[in-house]
Amino acid sequence: VQCIRNLNGHSIGPYQIHAGKSVPIVKGGDTTKMEEDEMYAIETFGTTGRGYIVEDLECSHYMKNFHAPHVPLRLPRSKKLLSHINKTFGTLAFCKRWLERPDGGSAAVNGTNGKQEKYMGALKNLCDVGIIQPYPPLCD
Repeated sequence: VQCIRNLNGHSIGPYQIHAGKSVPIVKGGDTTKMEEDEMYAIETFGTTGRGYIVEDLECSHYMKNFHAPHVPLRLPRSKKLLSHINKTFGTLAFCKRWLERPDGGSAAVNGTNGKQEKYMGALKNLCDVGIIQPYPPLCD
C-alpha cells in the first residue's frame, strides 16, 4: 500500500469544508504552516494502485463554491435550484440523489415538498458559471 501523492488534507472553516490550506501526505509538498486555533482534516489516502488519482466517471457530488461570485442567472430553473441549494445545503456538499428525494435533501427544511425535478440543465449551468463545484469520482 502506498500514499496517493496528489491528495492532501486541508484546513476547515465554518461551513467551509476546504478552507484553503493544504496538508500534504507525502514529502516535498506545500510548506504552509499551521497556526493556532485552525482546524484541519488530516486525511491519509492509501492505494494498491499507481498512487496518483484522476477525476473520472459521472459526477454525483457537488458543493456550492464558498466564494461564489454573484452571477446574474438568466435561466429560471437555475435560479430555483440555486435557491433550493442555498436554503437546504448552504455551502455543504450534496449529491443528486438527495435532490430527487421527496424532501429535497432535508425533511427539517423542506418537509415533503423539496423534490427537484428536471434540474440537470440548471445544475450544469450553475457549475459552468462557477457557483457550484462538481466533485467527480477519483480513480487511481
